[in-house]
Amino acid sequence: MDGCLQIRQLAGHGRGPFDFDVPPGRCTVLSGASGSGKSLVLRMIADLIPSSGDVRIGSTSRESLSGPAWRREVVYVAAESGWWADDVRSHFEIRDVLNLALPALLRALHLRDDILDAQVSHLSTGERQRLALLRAITLRPRFLLLDEPTSGLDRDSTLAVEAILNDRMTAGMGLLVVTHNTEQAARLQGKHLRLCAAGLEVVVA
Repeated sequence: MDGCLQIRQLAGHGRGPFDFDVPPGRCTVLSGASGSGKSLVLRMIADLIPSSGDVRIGSTSRESLSGPAWRREVVYVAAESGWWADDVRSHFEIRDVLNLALPALLRALHLRDDILDAQVSHLSTGERQRLALLRAITLRPRFLLLDEPTSGLDRDSTLAVEAILNDRMTAGMGLLVVTHNTEQAARLQGKHLRLCAAGLEVVVA
């Protein structure tokens, strides 16, 4: 399928093999019991840990690109993202800091306008989660792999994040979202896969 993130015979760390597609412009939800390997699947797709199998976007295979180049096309956002500098601003590219759309995105995610000037250590868990998502979106990837993106958020902030994700899908970005929230899975209105001992089962096609 042209433009689709295709995963075939993906295996590693005692998990798999897995076969499924993540279409552009739509959300695919991945659920399952704690410890079933959901985060491992996302990290394998992003080529952050060793795995075997064939992962590609359309005709472009993961192996044909360098690791950093692949991870600009397919961006993984952990439930608790890493921060490599003390201040928030250093985690964004200059072009994005100067982009007039950034303040609107901050407000849409219920973040204060001056949060880029904050120290990471002063942020709440929910603020870090939303900023990590915003940082990933500004990279303009073709696919986002999101691991429990709203686990630390209240309902209003959760709905704000979902609104941004729906906007990105409208623009053609594909999403693979790990969540335990069945209401969120229904609101994102995509294919729903459950990871279980037998492999992947389809909950909603």
